[in-house]
Parts: sequence; C-alpha cells; structure tokens
Amino acid sequence: MHAQQDNTSYTKKVLEASELDVLFSYYSQDGQNAAVTGGEGTEELTDATSTLVLRMPLNADDVLTVDVGLSAYTSASSSNVNPLDGSNPNVSPFDASSGESRKDLLAYFNPTYQHSSDDRNNIWSANAYVSNEYDYFSIGFGGSYAKLFNERNTEISISGRVFLDSWNSQYPIELRQGFFDDRITGTGIYAPNFSEFTDEKRNTYSVSLSFSQILNKKLQGSLFVDLVSQSGLLSTPFQRVYFGDANDFFIDDFQLADAIEQLPDSRFKIPVGGRLNYYLSDAIVVRSYYRFYYDDWGITSHTANIEAPIKLNDKFTLYPSYRYYTQTAADYFYAKEDALSTFEFYTSDYDLSNYQANQLGFGVQYKDIFNSARVFFFGLQTINLRYSYYDRSDGLNASIFTLGTTFVID
Repeated sequence: MHAQQDNTSYTKKVLEASELDVLFSYYSQDGQNAAVTGGEGTEELTDATSTLVLRMPLNADDVLTVDVGLSAYTSASSSNVNPLDGSNPNVSPFDASSGESRKDLLAYFNPTYQHSSDDRNNIWSANAYVSNEYDYFSIGFGGSYAKLFNERNTEISISGRVFLDSWNSQYPIELRQGFFDDRITGTGIYAPNFSEFTDEKRNTYSVSLSFSQILNKKLQGSLFVDLVSQSGLLSTPFQRVYFGDANDFFIDDFQLADAIEQLPDSRFKIPVGGRLNYYLSDAIVVRSYYRFYYDDWGITSHTANIEAPIKLNDKFTLYPSYRYYTQTAADYFYAKEDALSTFEFYTSDYDLSNYQANQLGFGVQYKDIFNSARVFFFGLQTINLRYSYYDRSDGLNASIFTLGTTFVID
C-alpha cells in the first residue's frame, strides 16, 4: 500500500503578524496673509497629531487595517473669527485672540479591509472614513482593485472614493445676528454684503488610475492620474473679504468684513504624475516624483520631489529630501481690497494665490528585522524621526517634526 500523498501547498500569509504603527507629528507655521482676516494678518498656528494604525491578519489572505487619530491645533488666525472674545482690550489682525475660537480638535476613524487572491496577483480593498471637528463633519467610503502580472513586474490599479461632508458654518463675529459694538469707527453706516449659506453640504468624488513597472534590476517607475469632482459649499464661511469700493470700518485696529469668501459650488481637478526610483547601489536609492495639476478654477501647479535614502548599515538609514512646488493663482483670488463688490466670486486666501515653495527635509530610520527590542509584548521593528522646513514665497514658513514607530505584536 502506498502512503497517502498530501497535495496541500503552503501559501504564505499576506501579513504574518499584527503590526502597530504609533505616529506623532508636530507642525508649526507663521506668516502675515491670513485668510480669516482678508489676506492680511497673523497666520501663526501649531498642530499636534497622534495616530495609531493597527494592521491585523484575519487569515492568510485578508488584512484589516484600523487607522485612528486625533489632531489638536491652536491658531492665531482662526482665533480672529472672533477677535473680541479674548482678554486683550485692543484688537488687531496681527495679534491672536485668547478666546475659544483659537483652538479645535479633529478626530477621525479610517478602517480598511484588504483581500488578496491565492496567487497574490489580485488585491481588492474597501475602506470607510469618518471625521469630526467643531465646524466640519466628514464621512467617506471607497474601494480599490490592483492586478499584478508579467511575473509581478507590472501592476495596474484603480480606486475610487466618495466623501459626503457638511459644515456647521461659523461666521466672523461682526456678521452674526444681533452683533453690536459701540466702538465701530468709519464713514457712514456699517452694512456688510452678507447672507448666510443655505446649503452647507460638500461632496467629493474621486477616481484614481495607476500603472507601475519594474524596468530592470535597478529602475522602477509608475504613472498615475486622478479625476476629482467637488460640489456644494466650497467656500470657507469664516474667511473675510475686503472690497476696494466699500468704506472701511474698524474696531481698534481690526477691520470689519465687507463680505465673506464666495467661490463656485463646483470644482474639477486633474492631477497627473509619476515616480522613478533608481537603485544606485545597495546603500543608496534615488526616489524622484513629479506631478502636474490642473483645475477649472484656473490653478495649474507643478510639484517635484527627490529623496535619496542612504543605508549606513543593516539598522540605520538616512533620508535627505527636497521638494519644489509652484502654482498659478485661481481666477477668483484677490489681495486685500482688490476685489469689487460687484464681482460674483472672490477670495483672499493665499493658498489660492500665485506662489512658489521649497521644502527641505532630513530623517533617520532605525530598523530591527529581528524585533530584538521589546516593549511589553510588542517587538520594536522600526523607528522613524524626520524634520522638514517649508518656505513659501508669500512669507509663510513652517516646521514639521514627525516621529513614527512600528511594533510587531506577538
């Protein structure tokens, strides 16, 4: 009698063990073109974000990823939505109010389910998203499909996402019903061009296509295109605008709004780009990235990025990087008092202006493939520490610190 043959073949798990990413970032910026105060005023802001990302293998083929985070910011700019609620007796767009409008907290929850076929050449995923802050609520969902072929040297993928958002509109204090202050100065009677938004919904629909190819042993490239359509309330309710044909009114040094930002209720965006990675040696990889962007508000932009990881040994890698960005202004952007009250659309948000930006970064990664360091029952796999300095031609500058750790859960 012959022994029974076992024809069962072993399939390696997509993810062998659960992994936990613990991420922290700190962002600090300053500038003098705050949109909250009509394109002139302090842009000082700090933001601290904590994120947990848990990846769990459900079986050999399926992985569940849960991404949750909290972001807390303090903003001198947003504090001037209501510059009168602080303790400072004299108000100015270049000073922060000490009132409650200076800070906010964003919380989000983003689960993703991923399934891989037995041959690992087909990957499906589905995800959801929900976030909430004081004046904005967002819910989203989406999915993706990736196909690998040509001995996994080629990959094509398609993904789509939908976000259904709503504002809880917060208007500048002087535009709110019942506002009165006997300190107002100016010629004539203060009568702003203002009415509340009747529709506070914002919907975003996006489709992404990508193609990646291993060209040879040292060169890998990818191409992508995104199609993004937005509709609804695309204006920011608390961003002031000052007209060139309206009288000026003040409380102390703070100019009262002539109106708030008015932008079209639809927007179509097309980013197109690619990546090219070249392996110079076992120690150095050059990663390059380029993106062209166009939208029907009149903005075109170019982004170029280069990063060159330098592997010092089996444990430590350095990450120097540089990013350049340039964009044209939106059709509806006007500096302070350049817009007229007869215009249909207008904004003084310098994020929609013509500018260039440079960002220099440096990071270091520690990696332990054997997870020899332990924290309770977690095995430490990687530690990443990075710093970037961002400088924009309109005077905005920022510093970004990030710390990330990955643990393997036994």
